[in-house]
Amino acid sequence: MTTATPFSRTERLQPLPENVLSITGRHHHWAGARVDIHEQRSRGRVCHHLCYENETRLSALLEEVGTGRAEPRIKADRRCEVEYQPGHMTLVPAGMDLYGHSDDIVYMKDATVAFDLDVLERRFEGIFQRSALLAPRVRMVDPRIASILRLLGEVVENDDPSVQLYGDSLIASLVACLMRPGRPVETPKGGLAPWQVRRVTNYLHDRLPLRVDLEELAGVAGLSLAHFSRAFRLSTGLAPYQWQLDMRIKRAQELMVTTTDTLEDIAESCGFADNAHFARTFRRFAGCTPSAWRRSRA
Repeated sequence: MTTATPFSRTERLQPLPENVLSITGRHHHWAGARVDIHEQRSRGRVCHHLCYENETRLSALLEEVGTGRAEPRIKADRRCEVEYQPGHMTLVPAGMDLYGHSDDIVYMKDATVAFDLDVLERRFEGIFQRSALLAPRVRMVDPRIASILRLLGEVVENDDPSVQLYGDSLIASLVACLMRPGRPVETPKGGLAPWQVRRVTNYLHDRLPLRVDLEELAGVAGLSLAHFSRAFRLSTGLAPYQWQLDMRIKRAQELMVTTTDTLEDIAESCGFADNAHFARTFRRFAGCTPSAWRRSRA
C-alpha cells in the first residue's frame, strides 16, 4: 500500500532543521522491505540526522538540484572519507547513525529501502546472509542496484494495484544483488583517476553553458584526445557531451525551482537553441515536460 501521509523522517524532523524549507514523503511496504521516497527543499548549508538508526537501510539520491552535492556522513561534523562517485548509494546497518549534509542544494529526492532482516531471512532461505548487510558501505557504486532503486522510486509513486507484484520482484532482485560479495570501488582499468574526474567536471560546470571542445577537456585531464573520451566514459558511465547536457538540465531545474523566470528565458540561459529544443531534451532526461516538472515541485 502506498501512502502520502507524514511518516518517519517527515514526522521526526519537527521542527524542520536549519535551512530546510520542507520535507514530504511517500512509502510502500513489501514483504521484508519498506521503500521511502522523500523530497526536500532547502536553502544554504544543511546537515541533519536521517532518522533510520534502528533499521538496516540502503539509500540513494534520485534527483539533486543545485550547485553543490549531497554527502552522507557517519558523523555530522566529519566529511565523508569516500570519494564522490556518480550514482553512489549508502548501505548502513541498524544501530548506526547517518547524517545528510549538503551545500546549496535547493531540491533533492531520495529513496531509502528499510529492510526487515527476519522476514527476508525466511523469504529467501538458502541465499540470504545477514552478514552481507551488517557492514556499512558508504558511497558504494553498483549500476544494477542503482537501476533497481530508480524503478522502486517510480513504483512508490504509482497507485496501480499491479505495482505490488512488480515491486515484490524488484525487492527480490535487490536482495539477490546485495547478497553477492561486495568489492571495493576501484578506478576502472583505463579510466580517469578521481582527481581527473573532479577537475574535468568542475571545468564543465564553471563554463556552463558555453561550448567546450573535447580537446580542451583532454588538456584539463592531462591526457591525449584519443584516450580521454573512452577514459571519461569508463569512469562516469557517460560521454563528455552527455555529462554536459545533464548539467545543463540540472541547472535548468535549479532555475525552475528558485526563480520565476519563464521557460523561454531558462532555455536561453542554459544554452538551448530555443524552447522547443529545451522541452524535447528535458522530456528525454526527466520523462516529462519542463512545465509539468515545475508544477509538481511548486
